[in-house]
Amino acid sequence: MKTTAKIIQIGNSRGIRLPKKALDETGLSGEVELITVHNELVIRPLQHTRVGREESYVQMAKNGEDSLLIGEQPASEWDKSEWQW
Repeated sequence: MKTTAKIIQIGNSRGIRLPKKALDETGLSGEVELITVHNELVIRPLQHTRVGREESYVQMAKNGEDSLLIGEQPASEWDKSEWQW
């Protein structure tokens, strides 16, 4: 779909009215993320990157997959003299 839209005044800000057809085709609703790329404005769904992480961590613990990959590291001289809890 290709269309045009006018930038309109909304209080002290500016806005664009998005056609219903564009919203229906893209599935956009609620909050969106705005990104500028090479002088173009990209509108995309807001990514909730942490959704489901807690459940994944619980499952990892149940499966015994929650151990450190590198293991404990000995404290450095900086850790001993500079680090404060």
